[in-house]
Amino acid sequence: MSQSTTPDPKPKAPTAPNAAPGGEAGVAIQGGAAILAPIQSFPNGVPANAMVLIPLGPNGQPMEKEVVNGPVALTMEQVWKLLGFNGPAVQVQDEQGRPIAIGLEDLLGGLEKHWKESADDLDRGRIYAQELMKYNRNDKAEAVLAKIVARGGDGQDWLALGVAQLAQDKHDKAEGTLKGAQNLMKDNPYPALHLAKLFHAKKEAAKERESVEHAIQIQPGNVDAWAYLFNFIKESEGEDKAVAQVEELANAPVNARTAAPFVALQGFYASDENTRDKAIGFAKKGVERSPSDPIPLIVLSALYGQTGKIEEVVKLLAPHEALMKDDVRLAHNYFEALFQAKDMQKITALLNKLATSTNREVKQFAIERSRAIAQMLQQQQQALAAAAQAK
Repeated sequence: MSQSTTPDPKPKAPTAPNAAPGGEAGVAIQGGAAILAPIQSFPNGVPANAMVLIPLGPNGQPMEKEVVNGPVALTMEQVWKLLGFNGPAVQVQDEQGRPIAIGLEDLLGGLEKHWKESADDLDRGRIYAQELMKYNRNDKAEAVLAKIVARGGDGQDWLALGVAQLAQDKHDKAEGTLKGAQNLMKDNPYPALHLAKLFHAKKEAAKERESVEHAIQIQPGNVDAWAYLFNFIKESEGEDKAVAQVEELANAPVNARTAAPFVALQGFYASDENTRDKAIGFAKKGVERSPSDPIPLIVLSALYGQTGKIEEVVKLLAPHEALMKDDVRLAHNYFEALFQAKDMQKITALLNKLATSTNREVKQFAIERSRAIAQMLQQQQQALAAAAQAK
């Protein structure tokens, strides 16, 4: 199963220097907490793991009075409240696309109000439900999504509703909803994958395997489905049999053109240095299976980079500069390899090609790296000139 991470909305708590195990200057701390203190409490410098918080009044105006005179232990909930946030601070974008911080409760409250102002605008409800699920407010998300489905929602809405119900262990409701999503989206593997999770929770192994194999039949190139199948077999029959069965199914004629099973397999071995060679072996099979697919190229080049095989990265990616104009991940891996190899001629040629890309991310990447290279070369020239004058 592929792993995804959502950034923790709670930044690391600031800490004070020379604190006793229980807290700062005898302040006992139970559970997670923060030390809020004025800057003069750090005569020896602010510690490296501290987070600097600058309290502001309305519209960003400076606070006219001190927030605290000396160190005091606070829970994170108190920190957010003291700083004017209603709930944990989360990052959103303003109308100009600039990142700003807002309290989670204010964010959700604003989205709810926005939707209620125009309840027939299903997209407003979808955005609200998406944020509710992001922060594990699955009961409220279910209520919102149920209204969207009742007002003519599409298959994705049914799927989201089923996921919200499954997250609350409402198995019977979730099964019916996910099957409804499957009927509406016959070419989408994710209703079947979530049904597999549901059958796992209900300890119905035969139905679980049937569902995950159905997901693979729908979309053989879905890495999540292959990873789920590997995990399923591994838990019941062991790792060796899981690898063997996945490879056997991968070699079936219907799956013979997809690199997804090997991309999935390498993911289980890539993070451990002791098994990284095994991961490289699977990634190579993925590239051999689908040489022009960016995903196995990204995976294999990243593994080579982790093991310090820079020449192998260059050799692997050099023939695929055309693909890089549409995929910033490939461009990044190739650029980093060339930079470590100190091949400035190839770097310059690459950045010039990427700068003509119609892909916004790739074009921005080329511009930023070109500026960084120019600045580095200028600094080197200045250092050489300074050294020459010193002689």
